Amino acid sequence: MGNSGSAVKVCTDHQGGINWLSLSPDGQRLLTGSEDGTARLWSTADSQCHGHFQGHESYITFCHLENEAAFTCSADHTIRKWDVVTGQCLAIYRGHTSIVNRILVAKDYLFSGSYDRTARCWSVDKEKQIQEFRGHRNCVLTLAHYSSRDVLEEEDEEEEEKVSRDLLVTGSTDCTVKVWWVSSGRCYQTLLGHTGAVLCLTLDAPNRELFSGSTDYTIRTWNIVTGEQLKVFKEHQGSVICLELVNRHLYSGSADRTVKCWFVDTGERIQTYKAHKHSVSTLKYHAGILFTGSGDACARAFNSRSGVLQKIFRGHKFIINCIQIHNELLYTASHDGTLRIWDIRGICKRNKRRLKKDRSVQGRSSQKGSLSRLFNNKVGCMIQQENGE
Repeated sequence: MGNSGSAVKVCTDHQGGINWLSLSPDGQRLLTGSEDGTARLWSTADSQCHGHFQGHESYITFCHLENEAAFTCSADHTIRKWDVVTGQCLAIYRGHTSIVNRILVAKDYLFSGSYDRTARCWSVDKEKQIQEFRGHRNCVLTLAHYSSRDVLEEEDEEEEEKVSRDLLVTGSTDCTVKVWWVSSGRCYQTLLGHTGAVLCLTLDAPNRELFSGSTDYTIRTWNIVTGEQLKVFKEHQGSVICLELVNRHLYSGSADRTVKCWFVDTGERIQTYKAHKHSVSTLKYHAGILFTGSGDACARAFNSRSGVLQKIFRGHKFIINCIQIHNELLYTASHDGTLRIWDIRGICKRNKRRLKKDRSVQGRSSQKGSLSRLFNNKVGCMIQQENGE
C-alpha cells in the first residue's frame, strides 16, 4: 500500500471548480480554467497567481497555454485569447452556437469543438473563422491535429489538398471519429466501429496510428491513412476516459476504476493499475511513474512497470480533473476549486534507483545467460564428437 502525501502548497483563489490545467511549453507558467468563469495564471517558480483573466459570461470548460498567450473556451459559446503579461483580452472568437468544450492550438490555427455538432478552425492572429467542419450528428468532444507530411507519401495525397497538408481529427458522441482536410473542410475519413461516445483521442502520426477511447468500454486503433480499424482493446469494464501513449505503450484510464497498460504492437495488456475508489479521470506518465487523478479526490503514483502503488496524494474534496508535472512537482486541479502542488522528488529518486538496480540485474542475468549458452554449446560439441557426428 502506498504512503500518503501532503501538498506543499494549496492555491484557493478560484471561486468554483477547476475544469482544466495547462502548462506552457517553456514550463514557466500554468493556466487554470474554472467554473467561476475566470482563468488564472500561475508561476511555476513561486507558485503564485500572476494573472486573472475575466470576461467570459459562463463557466470555462477548457484552456490552453502558449508561452506568449493563453486561450480559454466557455459555455458562453466563445473562445478568448489573452495576453499573459497584461491579462488583456486580445481576441474573442464568435461563431459557435452552443458550449465550446475543447480547443487545440497548432501552428497559426486555433481549433474548437462544440455541442453545436461542429468543429471550427480560426486564425489565431486575425480573430477570424477559416473553416467549419460539419457532419457529426452530435456534439464534438475531443480533437487532434496532424500534418499529412507526417503520414502520407507525396503520391498518396489528393491533388486539391496539396496546398495545405493539415488534418483535424474529431471524436463525437455520435460514436464516430472523423478526419478532415483543414484547407477545404472536407471529410477525409469517417472511422466507424465504436458503439458509444468517443471521449478521448491520441495520435501516433509517425506510425500512422490513431487511438480512440469510448463509453463502449473499448479502445480502438486506426490507420489514419486508410481508415482501417487495426485492433480493439476490450478488457475495460467501464467507459475509457483518458489515454496516454509513451514508447509504444498505451495507458488507458477508465470508469471501471483502473488504468491499463497495453503494448501497442501486439495489443497485449501488460499491466493493470488498481486501488482507485472511483473513475480514473486523468493520467500522466513521468520518468517511469504513472500518476493518476480520480473521482475519489485522490492522486496516485504507481511504478509503471510493476504496477505497485507508491504514493497516495490526499487533500482534495472532489474529483481531480487534470494533472501536470514540472521540475519534480505534481500539480493537481480539482472540482473543489483548488490547485494543489506536491513534491515528488522522493518518488522520482526511488524510482531511478530501482531502474538502475533492474538494469544491473538484467545485465548480470544476460551475462549468466551468455556463459550458460557457451557452456551448453561446448557440452553439445563434446557429445557430438563422442558420438562421431
